[in-house]
Amino acid sequence: MDRLEQFLDRAERLLERIEPLLPPAQTAPDWDAATAFRWQRRAERGYLEPIAVTPRIELAHLHGIERQKTTLLRNTRQHLTGLPANNALLWGARGTGKSSLIQALHRAFAAQGLRLIEMEPEHLIDLPHLLPLLAQRPERFIVYCDDLSFDASDHSYRALKAVLDGSLSGCADNVLLYATSNRRHLVPEQMADNDQARISGGELHHGDGVEERISLSERFGVRLSFHPFAQERYLEIVRSWIEHLGGSDGDSEAARQAALAYALDRGSRSGRVAWQFARDWVGRQGLPEPDP
Repeated sequence: MDRLEQFLDRAERLLERIEPLLPPAQTAPDWDAATAFRWQRRAERGYLEPIAVTPRIELAHLHGIERQKTTLLRNTRQHLTGLPANNALLWGARGTGKSSLIQALHRAFAAQGLRLIEMEPEHLIDLPHLLPLLAQRPERFIVYCDDLSFDASDHSYRALKAVLDGSLSGCADNVLLYATSNRRHLVPEQMADNDQARISGGELHHGDGVEERISLSERFGVRLSFHPFAQERYLEIVRSWIEHLGGSDGDSEAARQAALAYALDRGSRSGRVAWQFARDWVGRQGLPEPDP
């Protein structure tokens, strides 16, 4: 009997240590707690966690991507009004506004019932578990996956292909997937892919792997490209951010030369670099003169 009591005591202490590591018992969150949520995974169980503070990005703050903004804005409005709309892939150079555009759309339409669900790429296999939680809700959802890409040896993208053509488009009409990536086809292309080409009956067939990679990105009905900015467009964005942050010398030659040097040092002329420079410039200009 003493051994049984010792065993039960040890088991109870073990459960007390494990309990904090487990996710909440209820998978469905408090939908009134936030307008954005993050899909979390703990102990092989997934659950939605409210995001209390979201980026304060306005659509008017995003410059140099007017075509992309117009297209994704229209697609999102279609989704909000219950009209047919497409999943979207935003691909291109880093720091050019892909993620910011999705976050700004959420901020613009949250009051109209748009909810954002952020998922890590490795958690996309949980979409079949997430969708039933969303399908019966009155809100309209965007599942947001940032920096989506797959290694050449990673075959899990096949599961995503099935979801894009199946669950998201057929079983949950109130859900769209918006993803960002630095790669157009989400999977790196190798020179060795050309070695897989073969001739059969006089017809040239490319490697099946190449076709499979291309077909993944083609499952997104909206595909928007984002490219590095030309110098004058970059400087225009710098001036806009300096003005937004309360600076008054964005048109000065000193600001222009400093912004170009800042971009050269980072090897990129992007919206992110422009934002970082503007914060540095306005912050430095606002500092009082140091004591002698």
